[in-house]
Amino acid sequence: MLPPDSAPLILTLALDPASQAHFNALRQEHFPKERNYLQAHVTLFHHLPAAEKPAIEAELRRLSCPLPPLTLRVTGLRFMGRGVAYDLENTVLQQLHKQLQTTWAAWLTPQDQQRLKPHITVQNKVNPAVARALHAELAEQFTPFEVNGTGLHLWAYRGGPWEKLQEFAFSGEVA
Repeated sequence: MLPPDSAPLILTLALDPASQAHFNALRQEHFPKERNYLQAHVTLFHHLPAAEKPAIEAELRRLSCPLPPLTLRVTGLRFMGRGVAYDLENTVLQQLHKQLQTTWAAWLTPQDQQRLKPHITVQNKVNPAVARALHAELAEQFTPFEVNGTGLHLWAYRGGPWEKLQEFAFSGEVA
């Protein structure tokens, strides 16, 4: 267990309750039980420095407050070799991520410097044949749909389940 002030920070997109419940149910059904200790999530940054938490929180407060909830298009399924994820698209989310990458450039790991490919993983760390079968099954019945991003969640990674530190709601008016 890491000391509270040194645990890396993770930033995720918050989903509306119905969408969260939908993806949680898929994850419960298809994720290996012994590894499924997180809810479904859309990771935006995997490893932000705990020492910069005040600056990170200030920037998230500044950027999230004027944003309205984001409508994300669920465009398809991604086969990940040993798992399956749903792909998401939203231009504003991409712009927000790019802006945060620019602001936090000095702190970012190589993984967090990459272009955002938003997704929700519903299965991971299984035999490739099992993943391939689930991908085929879900793809056969897939129709694009929409979910709503309602804000941002900042978490501390402590080697297992994440600790939620703060929520930053998108509270701006929809245009």
